[in-house]
Amino acid sequence: VVLPRDGLKDANGAPLRYDRIYYIGESDFYVPRDANGAFRTYNSLGEAYADTITTMRGLIPTHVVFEGAVGALTGDKALAANVGETVLIIHSQANRDTRPHLIGGHGDYVWLFGKFENPPAKDLETWFVPGGSATAALYKFRQPGIYSYVN
Repeated sequence: VVLPRDGLKDANGAPLRYDRIYYIGESDFYVPRDANGAFRTYNSLGEAYADTITTMRGLIPTHVVFEGAVGALTGDKALAANVGETVLIIHSQANRDTRPHLIGGHGDYVWLFGKFENPPAKDLETWFVPGGSATAALYKFRQPGIYSYVN
């Protein structure tokens, strides 16, 4: 995603500002399992290649994670914002469609498919990210609390 040089705009061309930006990469992993369902281990990437390709061709990921790891955005690594701050969240997914949602909030403005020349959608509870693309959502935090970002 490349942000526009002249900044984000609403449907009428008025500028929109943000205090923070978070980029969230959602990833799928395809880890082969043995006959008992346990994850297999290999001595090398080359040894794992055929089984990994077979698993990937099944199109059912064994792991779907944010930022490449389970729990990557939790605890002391959680994304933070203060009441009154406006945050731009950019979410990408390389392999398949996804639908992120901010529990406790919503997208005040959402640029679907990373198309900043198009007018943003407004007030979306859930936004759509097609595989191989990114979507940006702008949200102003109005109340204190814990907001969960899920897909």
